[in-house]
Amino acid sequence: MPRLHAGDHVRGASFAPSGPRTRYLVVRQEDVWFIKFNDDEYGPYQSEREAMLFAIDAAHKLGEQGEETQVLQVEEDGKVRPAWTHGLDPYPPRL
Repeated sequence: MPRLHAGDHVRGASFAPSGPRTRYLVVRQEDVWFIKFNDDEYGPYQSEREAMLFAIDAAHKLGEQGEETQVLQVEEDGKVRPAWTHGLDPYPPRL
């Protein structure tokens, strides 16, 4: 995934509750989407669907290596909702 910074005002740790899973955050900023993972931002992506597919694919690959992974969507109001969880949701996803 190409790496571009989405800006300092979006912090993954502040959105994702702590826990045992490795989390990928899909965040919208203006008219584009970014994936936040381990203090890095990836993107931009032109649609939510495109960002979700890339995030789920990366989470799936890491999950197959034994990590517990999850993709979270950050809503515009700051609420976080699970979008995909390795071992619980189908892969490839049905988006």
